[in-house]
Amino acid sequence: MIPAAFDYVRAESGDHAIAQLSEHGDDAKLLAGGMSLIPLMKLRLATPAVVIDLGRVRDLSYIRDAGNHIAIGALTRHRAVETDDLLARECGVIRAVAAQVGDNQVRHRGTIGGSVAHGDPASDLPAALLALDASFVAQGPSGTREIRAADFFQGFLETALAPDELLTEIQVRKSGASGFAYEKFNRRAQDWAIVGAVAARVNGGTHVALVNMGPTPLRARAVETELTQGASAADAAREAAVGTEPPADLNASPEYRTHLAQVLVRRALEAI
Repeated sequence: MIPAAFDYVRAESGDHAIAQLSEHGDDAKLLAGGMSLIPLMKLRLATPAVVIDLGRVRDLSYIRDAGNHIAIGALTRHRAVETDDLLARECGVIRAVAAQVGDNQVRHRGTIGGSVAHGDPASDLPAALLALDASFVAQGPSGTREIRAADFFQGFLETALAPDELLTEIQVRKSGASGFAYEKFNRRAQDWAIVGAVAARVNGGTHVALVNMGPTPLRARAVETELTQGASAADAAREAAVGTEPPADLNASPEYRTHLAQVLVRRALEAI
């Protein structure tokens, strides 16, 4: 389908984008890589009156060592995350998960910030960031604030970002080059995950997060609790679906997703 008519603004800077958001309010949408917004516009599930293009705001594309964490600019493309040497040494799980996002075309255009801000529970990177207790930096007319990943994803395609705020940075703690696994089940390599499971060792413990098992990315808290009590990977994985709301669609029933979550969590735990 053809998108509804809209006005186009090319943002010259992050501040310019925020000013445009403040001016146009809910009628405006930000365009980063376009991998999420453009399909919605073509289906007319999103009909913004104004599209603010962030593609040339270069100062929001970076990966830096910030001491106790890695700072990733929101406009950093998946391909840059997938191939970054600093992430390979200090936070290998983010690099590995980025390599499984869509296909090459998607990874060369899509951005990590766009994936986070879209808030799709079937996306790969939001679950990995949730497992790592990441923080997100948002900037608006009144200044900058940090939002914990646990508080950021609030509902289906709904996040804690205000309408006039711009996601500028993702902060992830250093978890090392190993000690993680991502298990993803889909019909074709470039498809959204029917279910996915991220397991990572963080500060001496094991964190587990789930993809497409509810309206938001989810932490598998029951699994984590079982592990702290000494349960085996197989026994802990039986609790993978506790507290989840697996959706029903053409790809899978809730019961099948529950089974997949248990299998994938077990595989991820055994892998680390």
